Amino acid sequence: MKRILVTGGAGFLGSHLCRKLLKEGNEVLCVDNFFTGRRQNIHELLDYKNFELLRHDITLPLFVEVDEIYNLACPASPVHYQFDPVQTTKTSVIGAVNMLGLARRLKIKILQASTSEVYGDPAIHPQLEEYWGNVNPIGPRACYDEGKRCAETLFFDYHRQHRLEIKVARIFNTYGPNMQPNDGRVVSNFILQALENRPITIYGDGSQTRSFCYVDDLIDGLYKLMQSDKDITGPINIGNPVETTMIELAQLIIQQTGSKSELIYKTLPQDDPKKRQPDIRKAIEILDWKPKVELLKGLTDTIHYFQNPTLKIQS
Repeated sequence: MKRILVTGGAGFLGSHLCRKLLKEGNEVLCVDNFFTGRRQNIHELLDYKNFELLRHDITLPLFVEVDEIYNLACPASPVHYQFDPVQTTKTSVIGAVNMLGLARRLKIKILQASTSEVYGDPAIHPQLEEYWGNVNPIGPRACYDEGKRCAETLFFDYHRQHRLEIKVARIFNTYGPNMQPNDGRVVSNFILQALENRPITIYGDGSQTRSFCYVDDLIDGLYKLMQSDKDITGPINIGNPVETTMIELAQLIIQQTGSKSELIYKTLPQDDPKKRQPDIRKAIEILDWKPKVELLKGLTDTIHYFQNPTLKIQS
């Protein structure tokens, strides 16, 4: 049994990761400041004797004894990370410094949940890990994009300077149960609008694409990366390479919900990427990982969650 720290453990991804680690027989310390995390996401985990919850902001030092660290803490949707952009940057950068310092003191490995946003509005397609990105460093998304890029820099500098064992995953668009209904992400937005028969809002002309990975697949990828050989540092793209346009996604959700919603179009936000698709050859070759859940199946489960959001989710 390992004692594993998950920062951001009450969030969308973190809650599923905590559940996965508990089922693997570990002791889990879930740390969250509940800015975007929700107690509802981890309510049933409180019954596990090997689960501990600590309210804490990782921009402040944390003194605990653990065997591994998954650093997931940071708002991940524009609605939330643009609400307090300075705090978002501090969470990524100062939070990384604090967690890396903890890992160094304990001589343990640490995984950073980075993001496809480090590629910005990409000039190459699909996105390889070797691509340095096309990010506007002073735009409204920069607090998240550049914060995560700086966190990656810190991770690799700690690896080179202090020989710390690190893992860096670049996460692409993920969806599934435990998403917040008001987080501004396209899947949750479309589902809620469809369930209420409200117009579905499409920004731009709807031709922009995303690649949607179901949360169970994503968590499996993070877990496999953490279990990989010591010399595997990443960054490694974790996501679904199947591209979907916003119009295709909206039509699929309307079909699955039986909604009467119509599509309305609004101006595309500044620096919003036109295309997003991961090249996952490294994940396939190094981790023996690739997504299994098709979009139709994943959307069905996610729609069911939003219809019954108080149900306990069994991943």
